[in-house]
Amino acid sequence: MVSWRDPGNNAKKEVADFPSDAVTTPFGQHAPTTPAAAPVQATQPAPAPASKPAAKESVIAADLSIEGKIQGAGHIRIAGKFKGDVDVKGDLTVEQGAKLDGSVRAEKVTLSGELDGNILSARRVDLLASSAMHGDIKADDLTIASGARLRGQVECGAWEGKAAGKSESKPESKKEGAAAA
Repeated sequence: MVSWRDPGNNAKKEVADFPSDAVTTPFGQHAPTTPAAAPVQATQPAPAPASKPAAKESVIAADLSIEGKIQGAGHIRIAGKFKGDVDVKGDLTVEQGAKLDGSVRAEKVTLSGELDGNILSARRVDLLASSAMHGDIKADDLTIASGARLRGQVECGAWEGKAAGKSESKPESKKEGAAAA
């Protein structure tokens, strides 16, 4: 390999150099097919594998209306209408003009559209200025932009050594609490 520096460019450039035993043939003639005369190909080192593969994003387009349940490990972007629960080990984005009816469990929730349901578990929730949410939120971090609308209860941060977004136990209802007393 030969490398040089262009005086006008600080980037190092590499150019393949042909081995001294390479056979060249004049135009129009075929090279012999013996192993010694086979052309030598320059190999480049394979790129280093990423430490964590990038999660794929699935999109519900603006002109779609879907009912069901979403579970998985990738990211979800909703631009249309979805009715059902979302449980992903990735991020959920509800775009402006989109609507989600159902409960949510995700690493990060970014809301620009409407959510009618609870965020049961999230590491981070961002309610942007155009968002409207009717439901409860359990998250470690919560950001509410000026202009965002929220009607519901919020449990945010770590309580009793557990993160709010990671609690798996169900809260005791008022009836059960009164019966125990």
